[in-house]
Amino acid sequence: MLVLLHKNAGAAVGNQVRNIAKRLLTTTAAGSTTTTTTKTAPATEHYDIIIGGGGLVGTTLAAALAKNTTLADKKVLLLEGAPPFKGFNSSGPYQNRVSAINRNSVELFKSIDAWAHIEAARYKPVKQMQVWESNSNALIQFQHDNFASDVACIIENDLILDAVYARVRDSADNVKVLNKARIECVSLPGATGAPHSHVQLQDGRSFTCELLIGADGANSVVRKQMGVDVFSFNYERMGLVATLDLNMEEDSDNSVAWQRFLPTGPVALLPLTSKQSSLVWSTTVPHAKQLLAMESAQFVDALNEAFCREYPRIDVADKALQALNSFFGNSGSQHQRQYPPRVCGVQDGSRATFPLGFLHASSYVCNGAALVGDAAHRVHPLAGQGVNLGFSDVRILVETLATGAYAGFKLGDTQHLIKYERKCLAKNVPIMVGVHGLHTLYSTEFSPVVLLRSLGLQLTQNLPPIKNIFMKSAMG
Repeated sequence: MLVLLHKNAGAAVGNQVRNIAKRLLTTTAAGSTTTTTTKTAPATEHYDIIIGGGGLVGTTLAAALAKNTTLADKKVLLLEGAPPFKGFNSSGPYQNRVSAINRNSVELFKSIDAWAHIEAARYKPVKQMQVWESNSNALIQFQHDNFASDVACIIENDLILDAVYARVRDSADNVKVLNKARIECVSLPGATGAPHSHVQLQDGRSFTCELLIGADGANSVVRKQMGVDVFSFNYERMGLVATLDLNMEEDSDNSVAWQRFLPTGPVALLPLTSKQSSLVWSTTVPHAKQLLAMESAQFVDALNEAFCREYPRIDVADKALQALNSFFGNSGSQHQRQYPPRVCGVQDGSRATFPLGFLHASSYVCNGAALVGDAAHRVHPLAGQGVNLGFSDVRILVETLATGAYAGFKLGDTQHLIKYERKCLAKNVPIMVGVHGLHTLYSTEFSPVVLLRSLGLQLTQNLPPIKNIFMKSAMG
């Protein structure tokens, strides 16, 4: 009997053990299944166009694509590496990052209904510009009286972003924005033989598209994957920006942009209000760091000295300028020169520096991809053309894609994208070469170079047709 009970008990225990083991195995399997599902990458989403990189150019491109009637049905994904944009407060202090926006860029903003947003906030038209030499009497002045519109408009970068993001939000049906979306890697149809471009984010998400647009800056991941040659170098200079308070008369307009070429680089004042201007000072790296570390009063003194200090003169250049002015019937340019208003303060926390360099991609397009903005080109800020070239890219690319889509081309078709590249190269290269040439010319105090650049500047001042050509190019 005891043996039977023992056997029955052993059998019962054995059944319980087997049941427990079975449940454990089932739970483990279920857990394994759950774990496997968690680790599996989410399904790849497909879009017509993916813009890699936001910022001023990428976000404006998204708004322009949504506004275009031919492309309005295309699904667009904007990958923005930064956190969600917090908006712009037009009643707050002026910010230190501003752009000199030319006429073509203003027309682009008007075409996407963003200009009214900017007008309702704040911006400053530039009515006149004066550029002058530190080693001679040479100068050139551009005035709005000779043109149908202002020389430029000074607008804070965050205000531009606020305006174009508002347009993107209006197009929520076909434009999606992902923030903190950093690209890990890219594969393009030409390299893989796949039908679409593929984007992998650092967080594991992946997407495919007909056309991938690289708006991801000078270190563009998209451009690197395209495998195009890049010509680039560092100027060994830094740009310093700040928001300044001016000692202005009550009835003064402060609508002049001032730029003086110093031996270390150009220093420029861009008007913001009747009593404030934005500073862009290009100089050597050690000097920029020194300016950044100065006390406010010391910095203000250094800035006022930069605009008023008498630098060593080149006698042969001064005599040549005098002869040139006499030839054109002018008594000299000295009496024409104006000096900028005296700086009396710098806004706390507004000083910042950034490196200066040159970059140009040998090609802007390939099968399934295209470049815009700093991903394709980067220039010295002395002429204020950097972001305007990017906005020009946006306008030309959207027009090209719309024309191609209407004609039945695929968005990523190289045969049609090459038209965008040709138009951009024809516009961008002369400007980039000219800006780099100006930087090179004004980076030396070698007497023959000072003579040549002074004569060129003064000759342009004395010949209105030539000056108009330069002015219209700068205005877009």
